[in-house]
Amino acid sequence: MKLAVIGFGNAGGKITDRLLEYESSTGRELCRFPAVINTANIDLEKIENIPPEYRILIGQTDERSKGHGAGADPDLGAEIAEQDRLEIERVLDQVPLHEVDAFLVVAGLGGGTGSGGGPVLASTLAERYGEPVYGLGILPSEDEGGRASLNAARSIPTYTEATDALILFDNNAWREGRDSVDVGYERTNREIAKRVVTLLAPGARDGSTVAENAMDASDINRTLSVGGVGTIAYAETDLDESTTRQQGLLGRFRPGDGTDGADAATKVHGLVRRAVRSRLTCPATVESAERALVVVSGPPREFSQKGLERARRWLETEIGSVEVLAGDDPREGSDTVSATILLSNVTDVPRVDRLQDQAVDAKENIEAQAADRDTAIEELVTDTDNELDPV
Repeated sequence: MKLAVIGFGNAGGKITDRLLEYESSTGRELCRFPAVINTANIDLEKIENIPPEYRILIGQTDERSKGHGAGADPDLGAEIAEQDRLEIERVLDQVPLHEVDAFLVVAGLGGGTGSGGGPVLASTLAERYGEPVYGLGILPSEDEGGRASLNAARSIPTYTEATDALILFDNNAWREGRDSVDVGYERTNREIAKRVVTLLAPGARDGSTVAENAMDASDINRTLSVGGVGTIAYAETDLDESTTRQQGLLGRFRPGDGTDGADAATKVHGLVRRAVRSRLTCPATVESAERALVVVSGPPREFSQKGLERARRWLETEIGSVEVLAGDDPREGSDTVSATILLSNVTDVPRVDRLQDQAVDAKENIEAQAADRDTAIEELVTDTDNELDPV
Protein backbone atom coordinates (compact mmCIF):
# COMPACT_ATOMS: atom_id res chain seq x y z
CA MET A 1 0.00 0.00 0.00
CA LYS A 2 1.17 3.53 -0.76
CA LEU A 3 0.13 6.37 1.52
CA ALA A 4 0.22 10.12 1.72
CA VAL A 5 0.85 10.56 5.45
CA ILE A 6 0.23 13.92 7.09
CA GLY A 7 0.96 14.54 10.75
CA PHE A 8 -1.11 17.31 12.31
CA GLY A 9 0.13 18.87 15.55
CA ASN A 10 3.04 17.93 17.78
CA ALA A 11 2.23 14.25 18.40
CA GLY A 12 1.12 13.73 14.80
CA GLY A 13 4.36 15.20 13.50
CA LYS A 14 6.57 13.07 15.76
CA ILE A 15 4.74 9.86 14.88
CA THR A 16 4.87 10.60 11.15
CA ASP A 17 8.61 11.16 11.57
CA ARG A 18 8.92 7.74 13.25
CA LEU A 19 6.89 6.06 10.49
CA LEU A 20 9.45 7.20 7.93
CA GLU A 21 12.32 6.15 10.17
CA TYR A 22 10.91 2.66 10.71
CA GLU A 23 10.07 1.99 7.07
CA SER A 24 13.58 3.07 6.08
CA SER A 25 15.28 0.86 8.69
CA THR A 26 13.25 -2.19 7.59
CA GLY A 27 13.52 -1.67 3.83
CA ARG A 28 9.82 -0.97 3.35
CA GLU A 29 8.08 1.66 1.24
CA LEU A 30 4.81 2.96 2.63
CA CYS A 31 4.88 6.76 2.83
CA ARG A 32 4.88 7.98 -0.75
CA PHE A 33 4.26 11.55 0.42
CA PRO A 34 5.00 12.70 3.99
CA ALA A 35 4.17 16.09 5.50
CA VAL A 36 3.63 17.68 8.91
CA ILE A 37 1.43 20.65 9.77
CA ASN A 38 1.63 22.52 13.06
CA THR A 39 0.76 25.80 14.74
CA ALA A 40 4.03 25.80 16.73
CA ASN A 41 7.27 26.46 14.87
CA ILE A 42 9.43 24.98 17.65
CA ASP A 43 7.78 21.57 17.17
CA LEU A 44 8.45 21.61 13.43
CA GLU A 45 12.15 22.21 14.10
CA LYS A 46 12.35 18.85 15.93
CA ILE A 47 11.31 16.84 12.86
CA GLU A 48 14.20 14.79 11.45
CA ASN A 49 13.04 12.66 8.51
CA ILE A 50 10.61 14.89 6.61
CA PRO A 51 11.98 17.46 4.11
CA PRO A 52 11.76 21.09 5.30
CA GLU A 53 9.48 22.03 2.40
CA TYR A 54 6.88 19.63 3.77
CA ARG A 55 6.92 21.04 7.30
CA ILE A 56 4.07 23.53 7.26
CA LEU A 57 3.53 26.24 9.87
CA ILE A 58 -0.01 27.61 10.09
CA GLY A 59 -1.53 30.25 12.34
CA GLN A 60 1.29 32.76 11.93
CA THR A 61 -1.14 35.60 11.21
CA ASP A 62 -3.60 34.64 13.94
CA GLU A 63 -3.24 36.96 16.93
CA ARG A 64 -3.93 34.11 19.36
CA SER A 65 -1.25 31.82 17.97
CA LYS A 66 1.43 33.69 16.00
CA GLY A 67 3.31 30.45 15.42
CA HIS A 68 3.42 29.47 19.09
CA GLY A 69 0.70 26.80 19.18
CA ALA A 70 -3.01 26.52 19.89
CA GLY A 71 -2.75 26.46 23.67
CA ALA A 72 -4.56 23.10 24.08
CA ASP A 73 -7.66 24.70 22.54
CA PRO A 74 -9.17 22.43 19.84
CA ASP A 75 -11.61 25.14 18.75
CA LEU A 76 -8.66 27.40 18.00
CA GLY A 77 -6.84 24.55 16.27
CA ALA A 78 -9.85 23.92 14.02
CA GLU A 79 -10.31 27.62 13.33
CA ILE A 80 -6.68 28.10 12.31
CA ALA A 81 -6.86 25.06 10.03
CA GLU A 82 -9.89 26.60 8.32
CA GLN A 83 -8.28 30.03 8.08
CA ASP A 84 -5.10 28.65 6.51
CA ARG A 85 -6.88 26.16 4.30
CA LEU A 86 -5.36 27.64 1.14
CA GLU A 87 -1.87 27.22 2.55
CA ILE A 88 -2.64 23.59 3.41
CA GLU A 89 -4.14 22.94 -0.03
CA ARG A 90 -1.00 24.37 -1.65
CA VAL A 91 0.99 21.56 -0.02
CA LEU A 92 -1.62 18.95 -0.92
CA ASP A 93 -1.28 19.91 -4.57
CA GLN A 94 2.16 18.27 -4.47
CA VAL A 95 0.79 14.83 -3.54
CA PRO A 96 1.46 12.36 -6.41
CA LEU A 97 -2.11 11.10 -6.54
CA HIS A 98 -1.38 8.49 -9.24
CA GLU A 99 0.97 6.78 -6.77
CA VAL A 100 -1.19 7.01 -3.64
CA ASP A 101 -3.77 4.45 -2.49
CA ALA A 102 -5.02 6.40 0.54
CA PHE A 103 -4.36 9.28 2.92
CA LEU A 104 -3.47 8.85 6.58
CA VAL A 105 -3.92 11.82 8.94
CA VAL A 106 -2.04 11.37 12.23
CA ALA A 107 -2.89 13.49 15.27
CA GLY A 108 -2.76 13.50 19.04
CA LEU A 109 -6.24 14.09 20.45
CA GLY A 110 -5.32 15.54 23.83
CA GLY A 111 -3.91 18.88 22.67
CA GLY A 112 -5.39 21.67 20.60
CA THR A 113 -3.81 21.62 17.14
CA GLY A 114 -4.23 17.92 16.34
CA SER A 115 -7.59 17.33 17.99
CA GLY A 116 -9.14 20.36 16.30
CA GLY A 117 -7.19 20.63 13.06
CA GLY A 118 -6.81 16.94 12.23
CA PRO A 119 -10.52 16.43 11.46
CA VAL A 120 -10.54 19.65 9.40
CA LEU A 121 -7.68 18.31 7.27
CA ALA A 122 -9.40 14.94 6.90
CA SER A 123 -12.58 16.66 5.70
CA THR A 124 -10.58 18.75 3.23
CA LEU A 125 -8.95 15.62 1.79
CA ALA A 126 -12.29 13.85 1.49
CA GLU A 127 -13.76 16.81 -0.39
CA ARG A 128 -10.85 17.19 -2.81
CA TYR A 129 -9.87 13.61 -3.61
CA GLY A 130 -11.42 10.23 -4.29
CA GLU A 131 -8.92 8.17 -2.29
CA PRO A 132 -9.89 6.88 1.18
CA VAL A 133 -8.92 9.06 4.13
CA TYR A 134 -7.93 7.25 7.32
CA GLY A 135 -7.09 8.68 10.70
CA LEU A 136 -4.61 7.61 13.35
CA GLY A 137 -5.66 9.22 16.62
CA ILE A 138 -3.60 9.14 19.82
CA LEU A 139 -5.56 9.15 23.08
CA PRO A 140 -3.97 10.97 26.04
CA SER A 141 -2.87 9.16 29.18
CA GLU A 142 -4.93 9.85 32.29
CA ASP A 143 -2.07 11.71 33.96
CA GLU A 144 -2.30 14.38 31.25
CA GLY A 145 -5.30 15.76 33.09
CA GLY A 146 -8.96 16.55 32.58
CA ARG A 147 -8.43 19.10 29.81
CA ALA A 148 -6.71 16.50 27.60
CA SER A 149 -9.53 14.01 28.25
CA LEU A 150 -12.11 16.64 27.35
CA ASN A 151 -10.29 17.51 24.12
CA ALA A 152 -10.02 13.86 23.10
CA ALA A 153 -13.65 13.07 23.90
CA ARG A 154 -14.78 16.01 21.78
CA SER A 155 -12.44 15.13 18.91
CA ILE A 156 -13.23 11.41 18.55
CA PRO A 157 -16.74 11.78 17.06
CA THR A 158 -15.61 14.59 14.75
CA TYR A 159 -12.54 12.65 13.63
CA THR A 160 -14.55 9.46 13.08
CA GLU A 161 -17.09 11.34 11.00
CA ALA A 162 -14.38 13.05 8.90
CA THR A 163 -12.48 9.84 8.05
CA ASP A 164 -13.30 6.54 6.37
CA ALA A 165 -11.96 4.84 9.53
CA LEU A 166 -10.12 5.97 12.65
CA ILE A 167 -7.41 3.76 14.19
CA LEU A 168 -6.79 4.53 17.85
CA PHE A 169 -3.68 4.25 19.99
CA ASP A 170 -4.17 4.69 23.74
CA ASN A 171 -1.17 6.22 25.51
CA ASN A 172 -2.75 5.31 28.83
CA ALA A 173 -2.46 1.59 28.03
CA TRP A 174 1.14 1.86 26.87
CA ARG A 175 2.83 4.24 29.27
CA GLU A 176 4.97 2.44 31.85
CA GLY A 177 5.56 3.72 35.36
CA ARG A 178 9.33 3.75 35.04
CA ASP A 179 9.25 5.99 31.96
CA SER A 180 9.91 9.69 32.05
CA VAL A 181 7.45 11.69 29.96
CA ASP A 182 9.84 12.14 27.01
CA VAL A 183 11.16 8.58 27.12
CA GLY A 184 7.65 7.16 27.45
CA TYR A 185 6.27 9.01 24.44
CA GLU A 186 9.32 8.24 22.33
CA ARG A 187 9.00 4.54 23.11
CA THR A 188 5.26 4.47 22.33
CA ASN A 189 5.80 6.43 19.11
CA ARG A 190 8.19 3.71 17.92
CA GLU A 191 5.67 1.02 18.87
CA ILE A 192 3.02 2.81 16.85
CA ALA A 193 5.36 3.08 13.85
CA LYS A 194 6.22 -0.64 13.99
CA ARG A 195 2.58 -1.69 13.98
CA VAL A 196 1.31 0.75 11.36
CA VAL A 197 4.15 0.16 8.88
CA THR A 198 4.12 -3.64 9.31
CA LEU A 199 0.34 -3.69 8.82
CA LEU A 200 0.02 -1.33 5.86
CA ALA A 201 3.26 -1.82 3.89
CA PRO A 202 2.65 -5.34 2.46
CA GLY A 203 1.97 -5.40 -1.25
CA ALA A 204 4.33 -2.52 -2.01
CA ARG A 205 6.93 -3.07 -4.73
CA ASP A 206 9.97 -2.50 -2.54
CA GLY A 207 12.26 -5.31 -3.70
CA SER A 208 11.06 -7.88 -1.16
CA THR A 209 10.17 -11.45 -2.10
CA VAL A 210 6.78 -11.78 -3.78
CA ALA A 211 4.23 -13.05 -1.27
CA GLU A 212 2.57 -16.41 -1.81
CA ASN A 213 -0.68 -15.01 -0.41
CA ALA A 214 -0.20 -11.32 -1.15
CA MET A 215 -2.03 -8.55 0.64
CA ASP A 216 -2.59 -5.33 -1.27
CA ALA A 217 -4.25 -1.96 -0.86
CA SER A 218 -7.67 -3.30 -1.86
CA ASP A 219 -7.59 -5.81 1.03
CA ILE A 220 -6.74 -3.09 3.55
CA ASN A 221 -9.32 -0.70 2.11
CA ARG A 222 -11.98 -3.40 2.22
CA THR A 223 -11.27 -4.16 5.86
CA LEU A 224 -11.43 -0.48 6.83
CA SER A 225 -14.39 0.39 4.58
CA VAL A 226 -16.89 -0.37 7.34
CA GLY A 227 -15.72 2.81 9.09
CA GLY A 228 -15.87 3.44 12.82
CA VAL A 229 -12.96 2.83 15.15
CA GLY A 230 -10.14 0.33 14.62
CA THR A 231 -7.36 -1.11 16.76
CA ILE A 232 -4.22 -3.13 15.99
CA ALA A 233 -2.90 -6.33 17.59
CA TYR A 234 0.74 -7.38 17.31
CA ALA A 235 3.08 -10.15 18.43
CA GLU A 236 6.53 -11.27 17.32
CA THR A 237 8.89 -14.15 18.00
CA ASP A 238 12.53 -14.97 17.24
CA LEU A 239 13.46 -17.14 14.26
CA ASP A 240 13.95 -20.87 14.43
CA GLU A 241 17.61 -21.87 14.54
CA SER A 242 17.49 -23.44 11.07
CA THR A 243 16.28 -20.17 9.54
CA THR A 244 18.98 -18.21 11.34
CA ARG A 245 21.61 -20.56 9.92
CA GLN A 246 20.18 -20.19 6.43
CA GLN A 247 20.42 -16.41 6.72
CA GLY A 248 24.03 -16.51 7.88
CA LEU A 249 26.94 -16.18 5.45
CA LEU A 250 28.03 -19.80 5.82
CA GLY A 251 24.47 -21.03 6.01
CA ARG A 252 23.91 -20.00 2.42
CA PHE A 253 26.04 -22.93 1.35
CA ARG A 254 24.41 -25.50 3.61
CA PRO A 255 21.38 -27.47 2.48
CA GLY A 256 18.42 -27.10 4.77
CA ASP A 257 14.78 -27.97 4.78
CA GLY A 258 13.74 -24.96 6.92
CA THR A 259 11.10 -25.09 9.57
CA ASP A 260 9.13 -28.33 9.67
CA GLY A 261 5.71 -27.83 8.04
CA ALA A 262 3.67 -28.90 11.06
CA ASP A 263 5.81 -26.83 13.41
CA ALA A 264 5.53 -23.80 11.15
CA ALA A 265 1.75 -24.11 10.99
CA THR A 266 1.53 -24.32 14.77
CA LYS A 267 3.90 -21.37 15.14
CA VAL A 268 1.98 -19.09 12.79
CA HIS A 269 -1.38 -20.04 14.26
CA GLY A 270 -0.10 -19.57 17.80
CA LEU A 271 1.47 -16.22 16.96
CA VAL A 272 -1.79 -14.84 15.60
CA ARG A 273 -3.69 -16.04 18.67
CA ARG A 274 -1.08 -14.50 20.97
CA ALA A 275 -1.29 -11.18 19.13
CA VAL A 276 -5.08 -10.96 19.42
CA ARG A 277 -4.93 -11.77 23.12
CA SER A 278 -2.14 -9.31 23.88
CA ARG A 279 -2.17 -5.55 24.36
CA LEU A 280 -4.02 -3.83 21.51
CA THR A 281 -3.13 -0.33 20.39
CA CYS A 282 -6.42 0.64 22.02
CA PRO A 283 -7.95 -1.96 24.36
CA ALA A 284 -11.23 -3.27 22.99
CA THR A 285 -13.41 -6.35 23.07
CA VAL A 286 -12.14 -8.40 20.14
CA GLU A 287 -15.53 -10.03 19.60
CA SER A 288 -17.04 -6.60 18.82
CA ALA A 289 -14.96 -6.19 15.63
CA GLU A 290 -16.83 -6.32 12.33
CA ARG A 291 -13.86 -7.24 10.11
CA ALA A 292 -10.22 -8.21 10.51
CA LEU A 293 -7.03 -8.45 8.48
CA VAL A 294 -3.97 -10.57 9.36
CA VAL A 295 -0.42 -9.98 8.11
CA VAL A 296 2.35 -12.45 8.99
CA SER A 297 5.76 -10.95 8.27
CA GLY A 298 9.27 -12.44 8.30
CA PRO A 299 11.55 -14.81 6.36
CA PRO A 300 9.53 -16.97 3.92
CA ARG A 301 10.99 -20.19 5.40
CA GLU A 302 9.04 -19.45 8.58
CA PHE A 303 5.69 -19.20 6.84
CA SER A 304 2.97 -21.80 6.62
CA GLN A 305 -0.11 -21.34 4.48
CA LYS A 306 -1.81 -24.06 6.49
CA GLY A 307 -1.03 -22.19 9.72
CA LEU A 308 -2.24 -18.92 8.24
CA GLU A 309 -5.50 -20.52 7.12
CA ARG A 310 -6.01 -22.07 10.57
CA ALA A 311 -5.41 -18.66 12.16
CA ARG A 312 -7.87 -17.01 9.78
CA ARG A 313 -10.61 -19.54 10.58
CA TRP A 314 -9.96 -19.18 14.30
CA LEU A 315 -10.25 -15.39 14.09
CA GLU A 316 -13.48 -15.71 12.11
CA THR A 317 -14.90 -17.68 15.02
CA GLU A 318 -13.58 -15.18 17.57
CA ILE A 319 -15.27 -12.15 15.99
CA GLY A 320 -18.24 -14.02 14.53
CA SER A 321 -17.59 -12.81 11.00
CA VAL A 322 -16.51 -14.30 7.68
CA GLU A 323 -14.88 -10.98 6.80
CA VAL A 324 -11.32 -11.95 7.80
CA LEU A 325 -8.49 -11.60 5.29
CA ALA A 326 -5.01 -13.06 5.83
CA GLY A 327 -1.73 -12.90 3.95
CA ASP A 328 2.04 -13.04 4.24
CA ASP A 329 4.71 -10.37 3.90
CA PRO A 330 8.08 -12.00 3.06
CA ARG A 331 11.12 -10.25 4.55
CA GLU A 332 14.30 -12.22 3.86
CA GLY A 333 16.55 -10.28 6.22
CA SER A 334 14.19 -10.05 9.18
CA ASP A 335 15.36 -11.52 12.49
CA THR A 336 11.80 -12.06 13.77
CA VAL A 337 8.44 -13.38 12.64
CA SER A 338 5.51 -11.11 13.45
CA ALA A 339 1.73 -11.21 13.26
CA THR A 340 -0.12 -7.92 12.89
CA ILE A 341 -3.92 -7.89 13.03
CA LEU A 342 -6.22 -5.02 12.17
CA LEU A 343 -9.59 -5.18 13.94
CA SER A 344 -11.98 -2.75 12.26
CA ASN A 345 -15.17 -1.15 13.51
CA VAL A 346 -14.82 -2.36 17.10
CA THR A 347 -17.84 -1.16 19.04
CA ASP A 348 -16.93 -2.15 22.60
CA VAL A 349 -14.04 0.14 23.61
CA PRO A 350 -14.08 0.70 27.39
CA ARG A 351 -11.33 3.32 27.19
CA VAL A 352 -13.47 5.58 24.98
CA ASP A 353 -16.45 5.19 27.32
CA ARG A 354 -14.25 6.01 30.31
CA LEU A 355 -12.74 8.96 28.47
CA GLN A 356 -16.20 10.38 27.84
CA ASP A 357 -17.09 10.09 31.53
CA GLN A 358 -13.84 11.82 32.49
CA ALA A 359 -14.53 14.53 29.93
CA VAL A 360 -17.99 15.25 31.35
CA ASP A 361 -16.50 15.56 34.84
CA ALA A 362 -13.71 17.78 33.50
CA LYS A 363 -16.18 20.04 31.70
CA GLU A 364 -18.25 20.48 34.85
CA ASN A 365 -15.14 21.19 36.92
CA ILE A 366 -13.83 23.72 34.41
CA GLU A 367 -17.16 25.54 34.34
CA ALA A 368 -17.42 25.54 38.14
CA GLN A 369 -13.86 26.79 38.51
CA ALA A 370 -14.51 29.56 35.99
CA ALA A 371 -17.59 30.69 37.91
CA ASP A 372 -15.70 30.59 41.23
CA ARG A 373 -12.83 32.53 39.67
CA ASP A 374 -15.17 35.26 38.38
CA THR A 375 -16.68 35.62 41.84
CA ALA A 376 -13.25 35.73 43.49
CA ILE A 377 -12.04 38.42 41.07
CA GLU A 378 -15.16 40.47 41.69
CA GLU A 379 -14.65 40.26 45.44
CA LEU A 380 -10.97 41.16 45.10
CA VAL A 381 -11.39 44.34 43.07
CA THR A 382 -14.44 45.81 44.85
CA ASP A 383 -14.67 47.12 48.38
CA THR A 384 -16.61 45.20 50.99
CA ASP A 385 -19.46 47.67 51.33
CA ASN A 386 -19.49 48.63 47.65
CA GLU A 387 -19.04 52.28 48.50
CA LEU A 388 -16.42 53.09 45.86
CA ASP A 389 -17.36 54.03 42.32
CA PRO A 390 -15.12 52.59 39.60
CA VAL A 391 -13.23 55.22 37.54
